[in-house]
Amino acid sequence: MTSLTGRALRLTVYIGEDDTWHHKPLYSEIVHRAHAAGLAGASVFRGVEGFGASSRIHTSRLLSLSEDLPVAIVVVDTEERIRAFLPQLDELVGEGLVTLEECEVIRYVGRGADPDATDRKGKRSL
Repeated sequence: MTSLTGRALRLTVYIGEDDTWHHKPLYSEIVHRAHAAGLAGASVFRGVEGFGASSRIHTSRLLSLSEDLPVAIVVVDTEERIRAFLPQLDELVGEGLVTLEECEVIRYVGRGADPDATDRKGKRSL
């Protein structure tokens, strides 16, 4: 597991839910590549409404417009590791938005990392 505290970069990729890479969801390919690159972690968030460069509004409120909802993939790691990953995004993301923001990691601990730790309910991790 990657150790990560202090200064970091947050990479956010905004794409459409229907975007694909070799007949699979593009967001899934990005997450799997981030994992293979050894990045600290990645999460995918599905939006309920949004628009991008095409100015077409996508929303889950109207059945006719509920296709291709916005998706954000967020990855946080050191600046060096995030920047090394950017060429893969150049290959994958044809349409969308990619942003980088400086952030500070306060806590990054995986499950079972500390056997003496307790979870939010006061239970010991096994």
